[in-house]
Amino acid sequence: MRRAVSRTVVPRRGGRRDVRRTRAAILTATAMAGVLALAGCAKDSGSGSSSNNASGDTGSCVTSKPPAAPAATTSSSAAGTKVDASSLRVGLAYDIGGRGDASFNDAAAAGVDKAKQDMGVKDVQESTASPSEDEAAKEQRLTQLATNGYNPVIAVGFAYAEAVGAVAPKYPNVKFAIIDDDSVKAPNVTPLVFAEEQGSFLAGVAAVYKSKNCHIGFIGGVNTPLIQKFEAGYLAGAKAASNKVKIEDQYLTPAGDNTGFQDPTKGNAKAAAEIAAGADVVYHAAGASGKGVFQAAKAGNALAIGVDSDQYNQKTVAEYRDVIMTSMLKRVDVAVYDYIQAVATNNLGSLPKRFDLKVDGVGYATSGGKIDDIVPVLEGYKQAIISGQITVPTTPAK
Repeated sequence: MRRAVSRTVVPRRGGRRDVRRTRAAILTATAMAGVLALAGCAKDSGSGSSSNNASGDTGSCVTSKPPAAPAATTSSSAAGTKVDASSLRVGLAYDIGGRGDASFNDAAAAGVDKAKQDMGVKDVQESTASPSEDEAAKEQRLTQLATNGYNPVIAVGFAYAEAVGAVAPKYPNVKFAIIDDDSVKAPNVTPLVFAEEQGSFLAGVAAVYKSKNCHIGFIGGVNTPLIQKFEAGYLAGAKAASNKVKIEDQYLTPAGDNTGFQDPTKGNAKAAAEIAAGADVVYHAAGASGKGVFQAAKAGNALAIGVDSDQYNQKTVAEYRDVIMTSMLKRVDVAVYDYIQAVATNNLGSLPKRFDLKVDGVGYATSGGKIDDIVPVLEGYKQAIISGQITVPTTPAK
């Protein structure tokens, strides 16, 4: 367990940042007409009145004025240099759930698929972890990829940290990357880590603005430091927007039991309990278990916030798209794509130390139009985080 719109991955050098700025500027300019009305929706603490915005979605839960939205800017895009990665043989070791989880693993798959399309990558070998496998199985998976000539090898998830630390030194000429872990200190290992707490902060703000009950929820898959970053940001964002919001907060499994990322039934039960308690917006950071959260939201007439990928557009959860109001985008696709490009150009130093809001490594999706009216609010908070005006915690404050 990243930008006001969901975007396809394009090369980092030259065109990608400019295209991002142009698209964000267009969306911000379009939404600016409603920013004054939105500001009126946010009442100062202690005010005796509240008002709804034109859409009727924002209720009396908001108690803080949002930071000002950034002024619209324009920039021109330039075509980036085409990178040829056709000679690379890419090994992809998925976390549990694999391709098709509509979340974390699918985001990694999207980055590789884009590399095939843009950079001519032809040979990709994919392998998926099982929920109960031991470290030996993970080491065997990575060893097999390296032995069979795949280079680079990308480990999708912090669960591979120990295995990467054991296997990488044995193959010094093979480049390894690991997502969500920076503990492996080896010259041929590149960490790809994210500011999940920053994107989740914006999800918390959005939840408050769309909650009619002033009561929201969080479902974490496995209670680990990584997922606690999602939780911490969400709680902080919600509390920044409202000093009276009530928050339900649960995990599916404790640390060490990774089945919490692949148990939609349990996700459904936990989310249904939060909704029964009064929560009408629920954010999940639970991988494939999120499907159960969406099921509960639909059954309980609530809204849900997806994670990692733009889940509104994921085919495996398409039947629940009407309740997916947004998704916290963790741009694993961007990181994987950029890593492959950096390997192909022998320029690993071009990668950011952390994929945060500043480099669009995290963000939020607007697919479905359910949060279009609060985009200026979210952009204001986003800019405040980027500028350092707001520092988002990485551990939950309850």
